[in-house]
Amino acid sequence: MPLPRSRVPDPLEMLALARALAEHPVTAVRAARAGVVRLRRAVTRSPRSLFLRELVSQPLAVGAICASSPHLAARMAALVDPASDGLVVELGGGTGVITAALLARGVPPQRLVVVEQSARLTAHLRQRFAAVQVLQGDAADLPQLLARLDDERRRLPVLHIVSGLPLLSIPQPCRGRILHAGAAVLAPQGRLLQFTYALRGPSPWQQAGLACLRRERVLANLPPARVDVLGPAPRA
Repeated sequence: MPLPRSRVPDPLEMLALARALAEHPVTAVRAARAGVVRLRRAVTRSPRSLFLRELVSQPLAVGAICASSPHLAARMAALVDPASDGLVVELGGGTGVITAALLARGVPPQRLVVVEQSARLTAHLRQRFAAVQVLQGDAADLPQLLARLDDERRRLPVLHIVSGLPLLSIPQPCRGRILHAGAAVLAPQGRLLQFTYALRGPSPWQQAGLACLRRERVLANLPPARVDVLGPAPRA
């Protein structure tokens, strides 16, 4: 929630405030305190504030310097085909920036599954996206998490995995488990999207046998990011 911009106080407003303080000091102080409490609650509940609290409490789990920008999220969502008849699985839902972009892209909420490890962020996502299936758990357990889905969703192939996980900040062997879990559930014709702040070098997903099909830089993000598009390596 954006805070109001500061402005030059109106002399009449200042005079009215001074009179209120002089005539009803207790009431004026109470009103001021109530205003501060409301402002504090608004800031505390904002997605950016929630992201920062999780970053402080779980730096390795959150990993990013700042939440992905709407521009980066929109670019990743643009690489997803909303008409494809399969599941779109998002790894590391965070505060929901990419989730919102996927829904805006036209991905039906009943075909979108979000995996988030943090209990606090999971609760936030479930409240914000009531029609989306949000699973709390470790992406390394992705096959087991997807087994919790209802029969209709379980029958659908995983055609897209959209990852916002900070893979380079996750130590081995946990990173290796995540990579192999994602590669295991991705359909043969599926695509995996991963953004990273490392603008050079191969994608960690290539260690799990996926092939890099294309990559592009998103310089409008802060810091600049790279989006990798990967898929199962063609069989010889």
